[in-house]
Amino acid sequence: MNKLTIHTCPGTLAEGFETYSPLCLKHLFSGRKTSHILPYESHQPSNGEEMTRLMENRKRISISGVQEKLSLVWEKGQLRLTEDGEQGTFILKPIPRDLNHVDQVPANEHLTMQLAKQVFKLNVAENALIFFENGEPAYITKRFDVDQKSHKKLGKEDFSTLAQKTKETDGNEYKYNFSYEGIAHLIKQHVAAYPIALEEFFKLVLFNFLFSNGDAHLKNFALLETPQGDYQLSPAYDMVNTRLHVKDAELALKDGLFANDYYTQSYEAMGLLAYDDFYEFGVKIGILENRVKRIIREFSKPIEEAEPLINRSYLAKEMKDRYKKSYEERLSFLKRSYLKREPQK
Repeated sequence: MNKLTIHTCPGTLAEGFETYSPLCLKHLFSGRKTSHILPYESHQPSNGEEMTRLMENRKRISISGVQEKLSLVWEKGQLRLTEDGEQGTFILKPIPRDLNHVDQVPANEHLTMQLAKQVFKLNVAENALIFFENGEPAYITKRFDVDQKSHKKLGKEDFSTLAQKTKETDGNEYKYNFSYEGIAHLIKQHVAAYPIALEEFFKLVLFNFLFSNGDAHLKNFALLETPQGDYQLSPAYDMVNTRLHVKDAELALKDGLFANDYYTQSYEAMGLLAYDDFYEFGVKIGILENRVKRIIREFSKPIEEAEPLINRSYLAKEMKDRYKKSYEERLSFLKRSYLKREPQK
């Protein structure tokens, strides 16, 4: 792709824009006019000097995960790679390697994050698509653990640290060896306003199920320090429909929703996660029953509410169709109730 033509904001996916919309600029770049084109030809370095800069950048960035992530700063209306001693305020995720349909990964993550924010009103890291000079897309997100003015890092702890899971204790799969109920218990231990945090977490678990995020592991949930010195659940990040690229499990964590090898009567009867599992999970982690029911209803929206955003996304047509199909399938599961606890519409 050498020539890039844009008719939709690469941030909000609003129609009628040839670059970032004013709303996107406000949320992602503090209102500063910013180019949607990076000052680099491609994420594949074209010369030795650029290769050296990229490798140094990759070594410096202190963010977990296996996908390539580069550190950026804003300067004079553009984003550029950080240099020695600089604290980056943005993260760039180019097209990864060794996956099916790798060129669709940036658009996939961007769409999934925008659905979380716009349709389901979740607190997510600000994000957008950005493009190399040759038109190649990349995903960009603003760091929420760095003060945008002072560039001072804020306290952040992911749940692999809180659960004391490391390669030494659990091997290479350490970040998957836990349950979502276990994360809820850790939230109760470390968050003063845990009733609010538990509802936010419950919504994230529902969203990740609905949109087939099979990589919602311990390192993709975190607590963020507030100005008062206590902790709250961080904005959501790294959410992507993994089913478009790999065949994975319904849930990322190997122990599933519940701790201690517990399964609901519904799951044992139907062999799939459905309404009853999420209902029981919500109640079990301490959310009021009427709130659990209300939240599940909110997440059982018809696909028509999400479809316009999917259609305006930067996914290829085939990938849009697959994205919708996977969402419809999970939505049908969420509406099934083996125990008939609540009529499903």
